[in-house]
Order: sequence, then C-alpha cells, then structure tokens
Amino acid sequence: MYTIGQVEEITGVKQHVLRYWEEAVPGFAPQKDFGGRRLYTQKDLEKILRMKHLIYEKKFTIEGARDQIISESAVFEKSADLLGDLRAARRELTEAFFALRKFR
Repeated sequence: MYTIGQVEEITGVKQHVLRYWEEAVPGFAPQKDFGGRRLYTQKDLEKILRMKHLIYEKKFTIEGARDQIISESAVFEKSADLLGDLRAARRELTEAFFALRKFR
C-alpha cells in the first residue's frame, strides 16, 4: 500500500490533482485507514498512470479519460469472464478425454 505522498513521488501527479480525480471519477477513490489517510494499491497506481497518460499525453478531458478507463475496464472484465469460461471448458474436455481413454 502506498500513501498519497508516495503516489505523488512515483507518478508525478500532485496530491491535489489526485484528490480532485477522486471526486471526478467514480470508483477512483483509494481506501482509507482508520485515521482517514489514503492508501493506494498497485492497481490504483496503474489507473493513475493510465489517467495521467490519457490527460497529459493524449489530451483527453477528465471526463473523456474517465469514460475511456470505464470502457477499458468493461472490456477487461468481459475478457476475464471469457478466459474463465475457456479454462472451465478445457478442464471438462481434459476430463472427458481421460475418461474416454480408459475405455480403449
């Protein structure tokens, strides 16, 4: 877990900008500890770096970057679901293969 100061140092995004993005982008807020301090995960860092890239390099608006990240997340979730389905199908086919081999 990273503090907001560490995230600023790693990403180069100022703390006030990070706090603003929390307000502007749903689901972008980090967890907070019992003292109310923000704690960022590695996944949060990746989102921040993606957001920074879209806004500062690709010249997206904050809303445009938010929409892009949401869209990418939806594609990723669908891909993860598909991968899970493929693994289950592979497992079933492997079991069927070995079951059929016993009859030879």
